Amino acid sequence: MIQELYKQKQSLELKWQQEHIDNGKYTLNMTLIDHTIKKVITDIKLEEARIANLENKVENSAPQVSVAT
Repeated sequence: MIQELYKQKQSLELKWQQEHIDNGKYTLNMTLIDHTIKKVITDIKLEEARIANLENKVENSAPQVSVAT
């Protein structure tokens, strides 16, 4: 999932660069691409946070063993 988001972001960045090369200036389409890139970055951050949260739950769920003396 997260690799797909990074690929999507990279693809959008390349599309943005190609749009800039083709037109030589900042266009409305580039604004839309920027907005989409920001959304993908937010999705990446959310997914990374979700994964980190799951990892923390697994680490914290280890059984607590107490040795009584």
